[in-house]
Parts: sequence; structure tokens; C-alpha cells
Amino acid sequence: MDNKTKGIIGTIASVILCGCPGLFMCIFGAVSATGNMPYSTEVNGVSNSGTVSPTVGLVLLCLSVIFILIPVAVGFFTLRPKPAAIDEPLPPSS
Repeated sequence: MDNKTKGIIGTIASVILCGCPGLFMCIFGAVSATGNMPYSTEVNGVSNSGTVSPTVGLVLLCLSVIFILIPVAVGFFTLRPKPAAIDEPLPPSS
């Protein structure tokens, strides 16, 4: 396998493993940041309900930006054209 194929495979894997969860986390964080994310729990017959704190939503938004930038960085660093080697002769040493 050449380097281009490895770069494409790495980019696709990072999109599936980081990009998609990052997008879903972004949506969940945006809804949570507005304060409109209700929850309800029941443990051993004791129930509790409320809304998720907007701070949790802001943290999820920040994490989602990082998760979305990972596939962009992997694609950039693996698929960019490598600089060509300069084949000029070295000047004579004095």
C-alpha cells in the first residue's frame, strides 16, 4: 500500500470514529446549552427530574469542535502533497 492509500484509510477512519460523534455531540451540546434538555431518572423507586445545566452544553460544544477538527487535521497532514526534493548540486566548499 502506498502512502496515499494509507492517508485515505486514516482519514475515513478518523471521520467515522471522531467526526460523526463530534457532530452528534455538537447537536446535543447546542440543545443542552439552551437549557431545554430535560431528564428524568428513577433509582430504587425514587424519581428525579430536571434540566441539564447549560454549562454541560457549553463543554460538549467545545469538545465537539475538537472532535470535528481531528479528521480535518488527519486529512490535511496525510493527503497534502509532499514538498519536492531539490536536485540542485551543492556549491563547492571553499
